[in-house]
Amino acid sequence: MFSSVRVATVALTRSRVAARRWFSEGGGGAAKESKHAVKETIRKETQTVPKEESKGWWNSAEVWGGLGALAGWGMSGAAIYDATIQGPEVISLTMTPVLIVYSSLFARWAWVVKPQNLLLCACHVTNVGAQLNQLRRALQYKIENGQEEQVKELGQKAAIGGAIMGGCIVAGPTIRSALSNMNMGVVSKVAAADAGPFTVHFWAPMSKWMISGASFMDLHRPTDKISLPQYTALTLTGFFFSRYALLVTPINYTLCSVNIALFGSSAWHLGRKVNADFIERKA
Repeated sequence: MFSSVRVATVALTRSRVAARRWFSEGGGGAAKESKHAVKETIRKETQTVPKEESKGWWNSAEVWGGLGALAGWGMSGAAIYDATIQGPEVISLTMTPVLIVYSSLFARWAWVVKPQNLLLCACHVTNVGAQLNQLRRALQYKIENGQEEQVKELGQKAAIGGAIMGGCIVAGPTIRSALSNMNMGVVSKVAAADAGPFTVHFWAPMSKWMISGASFMDLHRPTDKISLPQYTALTLTGFFFSRYALLVTPINYTLCSVNIALFGSSAWHLGRKVNADFIERKA
């Protein structure tokens, strides 16, 4: 009995010694080494991660978005001002419908873009109402002056355009999903893109191309029919949004390019108006 107890005691002692030796030489060393490796990794990651620098005004989406929204409010205010001061004969039936579509799309864009721009959204909703009122005044003026046929033609074009837009909005998500899942290379990538042709991030700037196009098509518009407040607002909008488009998520290069064009065309009309009303008139 004593011999068996002695054998068991010796075996237990040997196991304890082996465990201590494993911890100090093998297992413990590995644990220490692993712990050291973790500390070293954390130290390196801490050194490589750049410290967050405070964004200046040039890189602030909030600053440029706020300035763009204020310029947008200027455009809405210009429509309201023109409605109370100027007659309906100066209203452009080329520009006004474009502005309605443009502000409708940008109201949606300002709602979904990151960071969200509620001030810009509100100004475009206001502008839709103001431009609809201007359109009503212009059409009423033409009817009173015996141009009913032209008004009917404009109404037919508006109905066709509205039907096409409505169909695209309804069918867009289904078509986008189908194209994205077809593995068609570039086509599928473009369809699935965050700012692709099936999103408002694409169509909002495209509507602004219509404004620029309307301005470029009317470069020699008589200066007495150019609204000084409206083109001042459009010029400022083009300037501010050229920078703002590069600071939002997703980055919108289409929006940047169209605002550069809008700035150029609107500044052209604004310069002609200022020259005619304030420089040549004084000479």
